[in-house]
Amino acid sequence: MQGTVNNVVWSGTWVAQRLGVELEGDEKLHDLLGLALRRNPKRAHLLVSNVLGKHVPQSPAVVYGQGFELGERVRELLGADEAGRAVVLGYAETATGLGHSVADGVGLASYLHSTRRSVPGVAQAGGFEESHSHATSHLLLPEDPTLLAGDGPLVLVDDEFSTGNTVLNTIRALHGRYPRERYVIVALVDMRSTADQGRLDEFAREIDARVDLVTAASGTVRLPEGVLQKGQELVAAYESAQQQGVRAAGAAAAATRVELHWPQDVPDGGRHGFTPAHRERLEHALPAMAEPIAAALPGDARRVLVLGFEELMYAPLRLAGELERTLEADVRYSTTTRSPVLAVDDPGYAIRSRIVFPAHDAPDDGPGERYAYNVAGAGFDAVVAVVDSAADTPELHAPDGLLAQLAAHAPHVVLAVVPSYVPSYAAAYVPSRAPGRPRATERHSMLPEPLRGPAFSSYAPDEVGWLLQDLSDAPLEAPTEEREEAIQSGGAHYAESLPVEYQPSPAYQELFHAALEASATRIAQAVGVVTETVLAERSPRPVLVSLARAGTPVGVLMRRWAQHRHGLDLHHYAVSIVRGRGIDANALRWLAAHHDPADVVFVDGWTGKGAITRELAQALVEFEKAEGVSGFDPEIAVLADPGSCVRTYGTREDFLIPSACLNSTVSGLISRTVLRADLVGADDYHGAKFYRELADADVSGAFLDVVAARFDEVADAVESQVKELLSADRAPTWEGWAAVERISEEYGIHDVNLVKPGVGETTRVLLRRVPWKILAHSGAGADLDHVRLLAEQRGVPVEEVSELPYSCVGLIHPKYTRGATGADGKAVSN
Repeated sequence: MQGTVNNVVWSGTWVAQRLGVELEGDEKLHDLLGLALRRNPKRAHLLVSNVLGKHVPQSPAVVYGQGFELGERVRELLGADEAGRAVVLGYAETATGLGHSVADGVGLASYLHSTRRSVPGVAQAGGFEESHSHATSHLLLPEDPTLLAGDGPLVLVDDEFSTGNTVLNTIRALHGRYPRERYVIVALVDMRSTADQGRLDEFAREIDARVDLVTAASGTVRLPEGVLQKGQELVAAYESAQQQGVRAAGAAAAATRVELHWPQDVPDGGRHGFTPAHRERLEHALPAMAEPIAAALPGDARRVLVLGFEELMYAPLRLAGELERTLEADVRYSTTTRSPVLAVDDPGYAIRSRIVFPAHDAPDDGPGERYAYNVAGAGFDAVVAVVDSAADTPELHAPDGLLAQLAAHAPHVVLAVVPSYVPSYAAAYVPSRAPGRPRATERHSMLPEPLRGPAFSSYAPDEVGWLLQDLSDAPLEAPTEEREEAIQSGGAHYAESLPVEYQPSPAYQELFHAALEASATRIAQAVGVVTETVLAERSPRPVLVSLARAGTPVGVLMRRWAQHRHGLDLHHYAVSIVRGRGIDANALRWLAAHHDPADVVFVDGWTGKGAITRELAQALVEFEKAEGVSGFDPEIAVLADPGSCVRTYGTREDFLIPSACLNSTVSGLISRTVLRADLVGADDYHGAKFYRELADADVSGAFLDVVAARFDEVADAVESQVKELLSADRAPTWEGWAAVERISEEYGIHDVNLVKPGVGETTRVLLRRVPWKILAHSGAGADLDHVRLLAEQRGVPVEEVSELPYSCVGLIHPKYTRGATGADGKAVSN
């Protein structure tokens, strides 16, 4: 069975012969699966489905039929009554289309798929982690918050059931919030080992529920000793010996764009839920939507690929099916993916070619490469690229974008854009503006004036105005371990609670004051450089808007520099921005009503990997489209830019900024900002707490005074450095992001959100999160004294690393559960 399938070479032969990997099981297993290799510290081999429509172009009828047939089996298993009460849940990104097809087969069930794309304004109903994946965080964002709350069966759909960890972890997490009596697990293939097969019955007994399994085929993967290392060596050898997937840069792509006339209020997929009524409307509209696509194809096209986009699998699949039914051509279907896989042009290998292109949908996890497999060299006369409107960006049309890459391998490229569906109640947060919706200037009268000290914060009232609401009386603190477990399990967003404020030991306080004395001159120079750059390039009288709270001490210092050196009395405000949720839109409305948005300069303390930089840029685009207010510049001015993420900075060195050593006691006694639905309404600012009770430990004013006292001392150096910077190429290289991705893979974390680069971010890990280990640049010296002390206090190992673009990197405990110590989040020390 290893050599051929139906008299053709099996697409797993190449891997099987070189690594000794074997598939054993049902006769049709080799028809369903091939093998490939990938760079992954946990599993070198990849099972490549021939019928999923992800990596391997396949007949849309075959892809849809596989899922639909599994759905029919589920309906038969449940019976009509139970099927009508069921909800089908698919997994992003690979199984979103499969899950939707299963839901169609069930016929009576609503559908929801997990997503890795957060949507501002849509509350999270849950989430979970996929430990073996290259991108692990899943969100559940149903439009109807009661969708998962019923007691009918929950049908969970994935492409393969390997260890069972992902599905069982999902059930366990959801069962705690929405208990039910019955679950059905659906997969194309059941590839569990003998050791894993008994866990399903044990798990069902543990949660006191029935758990059934429905699959198209079953078997196991036999892995010889040392296969992981051999696989990694093989991948490394081939990647170094050939240049795969090299981007064919050229002119911007000239794709033929077609209008689909997508039915209004029908979701583009299951990200927010998809009901049987939606399905009926889509079925009715499909023939008319396929017509303009068919008309845009050349009449002599004999081989056509419909290429979907990551999680957007179902809509392209159904369009491809309609084309297959009406065209006299061989129509195939597949989608782009985030998953990096080695390509080898051999008939016995599942991934013959790959196209590489940059992400084009402003993803939560930042910019990076995306892939389309088995498209190059496949002889397609035309490719129909189907994306959602959120992904119809300049990056898609760029000279190295997806459309240009496709044009290099097919003579005709057609683009069809499906409107990205967003629940109506979230319209205030998304890039659309319905007629009659108030603009920011029409709503500012409802918004309160900024909070100021001493009523809110220990800063003087003219130093900063806080566009926040005071939540000082709300019980928001939770133990660090509880918060970490809730955040990583998807049960809570990090901005919904606060860590318990760290109270520094006498030894740590001494370190802070020593570090401040040693670095004050360097900080003063960086403050001068960034302020003078802003005055020269951005506005002669900028309105400083710091990102609370790390940016606020920097904003105060910049204001003091402008006053001391130029006699300018600048406005300074602090606003909240939350990763995954965006910037406080009400704060922007107030700013737009009181100042020219073009004068606003956003300020932060430092850059790590640049997540907040991207968050701000995307949020401002959405705000402009939603509110009709333009002019806000997304460029952030920072004291230190070690990640090379911005153009306006005081330095790109990764050095200790003492304000990063502490929490509220160096930031005006203000907490990190809070965004929680029961406390922050649609017309409220984000919240924060004022820790008045910590006044005796407050060093906020001392920090500012010590640095400001060095302004005259550094004035000449600032002037010289600014002249050089203004004529230099300061374009961001994002090298920090690349380093974070590499570290995430090398250390088996597979989630860039758990890798925190730089002195400031590493300190935050030790103060607020559950740290796993600290990577320290060899010879970093006194800048890391406080990091080493905190690590010692928390029992966290510090690993010296010679090649590190930062002084240090903090690794949050991956897959954290209380009591866990291992990288998999499960090993427990005795």
